[in-house]
Amino acid sequence: METDVVIVGAGPTGLVLAIDLARRGARALLVEKADRLFPGSRGKGLQPRSLEVLDDLGVLPAVLAAGSLYPRMRGWEGAERLAEWDMVERSEPSEQVPYANTLLIPQSRTQELLHARLTELGGEVRFGAALTGLRQSEDGVEAELSTGETVRAAYLVAADGGRSTVRRTLGVGMTGETVDPRPMLVADVRLAPGTVVDRGNWHIWPKAPGGGVALCPLPGGDVFQLIVAYEDETAVPDSTPEAVRRTVAERTPLTEEEVVEVLWASDFRPRAAMADRFRDGRVFLAGDAAHVHSPAGGQGLNTSVQDAYNLGWKLGQVLRHGAPPALLDTYEAERQPVAAGVLGLSTRLHRQNTRGEGTQRGTEVQQLGLGYRDSSLAVETRQGIAEDALRAGDRAPDGPYGDGRLFDVLRGPHFTLLAVGVPVPEEAADAAAWAAGPVRTARLDAYEPYGTGLFLIRPDGYVGWAGHDADGLGDYLAMVGARSLSPAEA
Repeated sequence: METDVVIVGAGPTGLVLAIDLARRGARALLVEKADRLFPGSRGKGLQPRSLEVLDDLGVLPAVLAAGSLYPRMRGWEGAERLAEWDMVERSEPSEQVPYANTLLIPQSRTQELLHARLTELGGEVRFGAALTGLRQSEDGVEAELSTGETVRAAYLVAADGGRSTVRRTLGVGMTGETVDPRPMLVADVRLAPGTVVDRGNWHIWPKAPGGGVALCPLPGGDVFQLIVAYEDETAVPDSTPEAVRRTVAERTPLTEEEVVEVLWASDFRPRAAMADRFRDGRVFLAGDAAHVHSPAGGQGLNTSVQDAYNLGWKLGQVLRHGAPPALLDTYEAERQPVAAGVLGLSTRLHRQNTRGEGTQRGTEVQQLGLGYRDSSLAVETRQGIAEDALRAGDRAPDGPYGDGRLFDVLRGPHFTLLAVGVPVPEEAADAAAWAAGPVRTARLDAYEPYGTGLFLIRPDGYVGWAGHDADGLGDYLAMVGARSLSPAEA
């Protein structure tokens, strides 16, 4: 069997990458050793930047319909209700940031919707197919599967989680630390109607005997995510349904009988670690295979989704548009520093929680401020711009455009050359000359968040090149395999 890319692991990372490659016309085989999608709620928060990614991939309306805003926290001491507060700081949407708040949606539902989108684009997941062997050569990768098949591809992407088989096969080390030596348990439980635990709050017992407990209502039913902390470092959490019911009854006002069903449960010790490298020849590490986070701040799944989003367009440009293979070197160069920064944030938030220093989350968790100014793909040619001006490497803000929005223009696998307060370059305005290329053009008379100039916006929504005129634009287009331009369809 031959394909362009083998993706190992059908979690959010692998599914996002498969969707992105499918819409670019690149062939991808997505294999998953389990016989179904992950069934639990583990990563239950989608940050605003990830919502923008899902908007571009065509799955956001379904995600918004299935999710909700986070409920207010409700403190408890035994059976006594205490104060309420917002864990996630609420923000108002704006022209530049249309999705301003973290969305609560269980990971299993996110994956179902991504899988449906992949199927819509003609892709599929090969379930029950584990990677059993891997060989690399100068011109390709051979992957051996538990089905007995051998698949040859140009590239392979490891999206197979924190215990990545691919990473261990390559011998890539993982450097990190234990964030908290005490174990935790996470589970999805269905509660009986009419209990003291209502669906209007995220309930927390920080002083429960044996360790704190939290119950967060998940959208669309009577299921709650249960999180149990253990004060004893030597404790071994029991994730059987009977033990989960007993733990809830021992630490909260609920009875065992009021925990009607335990749908899924797992235990872990919070850890922060990052792979020593994100690339080995023709193999790339993405998501938890590359970095493992504490759940505090809801950063792990979101960082993983954006790994795939960064890698997808680069693979597409190399495989389908003749971009130099060196473009793929920028994946590690861009994503490794981001992962390191986010790991530091999630570790800090976890330890603040442990010390009782507050649980409120601000804009630092939204990931809207992350960018690539130090990347070789961030080429800023303007002189004399303000210190706080939008620059190459920054996220491209949304804004009004005609009867719609700039995000409507950016949506899709193309680059966008946006002219703000200046004319579109003559060569770019010539449709006959540029019709074959993966770049669209758009123009605004003026828009303060951008200032004035030409902005080449990458397929992943970051400004790649910026200039007062088109001098140097052609060289940049050649570097990313986008030598041609076509008028915007917006």
